[in-house]
Amino acid sequence: MPRTLPVATIRAQVTVPLRFADGYATTARVFTFDGLADGREHLAFGLGDRAGPWTPDALVYPPPLVRPHSECLTGDVFGSQRCDCGPQMREAVELIADAGGFLLYLRQEGRGIGLYAKLDAYLLQDAGLDTYEANLALGYTEDDRDYTAAAQMLQALGLSRVALLSNNPDKAAQLGRLGVTVTERVPTGVHLSPANARYLATKAVRGAHTLDVPLVGPPAQWWAGDAIAL
Repeated sequence: MPRTLPVATIRAQVTVPLRFADGYATTARVFTFDGLADGREHLAFGLGDRAGPWTPDALVYPPPLVRPHSECLTGDVFGSQRCDCGPQMREAVELIADAGGFLLYLRQEGRGIGLYAKLDAYLLQDAGLDTYEANLALGYTEDDRDYTAAAQMLQALGLSRVALLSNNPDKAAQLGRLGVTVTERVPTGVHLSPANARYLATKAVRGAHTLDVPLVGPPAQWWAGDAIAL
């Protein structure tokens, strides 16, 4: 049975022009919120036909395309190649701008463990652990992310049904338990490179992400650069 959520409200909304390093540009309506369960400063970016001022009349639209995107300072801002977060965010903004919907920018770095702990996990990954094993070794769960605030944000925006832009089945499952109906799951691209091959293979195998990452040889060889078809 879906959980009853504490009510969150829209705190403010402002128009922000966006431009990415590759030259792609669009306009977003950025929303802030009061009453989010975890007290963090999460943002919603309204894109495409949702880039205008929000009013309750927006409920007449069909389910929008929504991506809950977890903050990744290293990937989103500095272009780190250890993950696919930056390219996923860039792709999501354009897809959502074309379809109409929202990018939820969630302040839960490192699958919810925080920036410093994520960098500690990097050290353990450099010593041979995968991303999930590193989080466990630091005393966290494999994935500490919680999407309660995301569901509250959608509720505040008047949305109970969404098309979900994600390869992660846990996002759909959590949102469903929180009262958000996922009408369809739209896959993101596979942003594969030699630097993030191990990271993506781990998400596909251990996290059940719907990523078409071709693996060659036994699991012990997946992390070698030539074990992934690039």
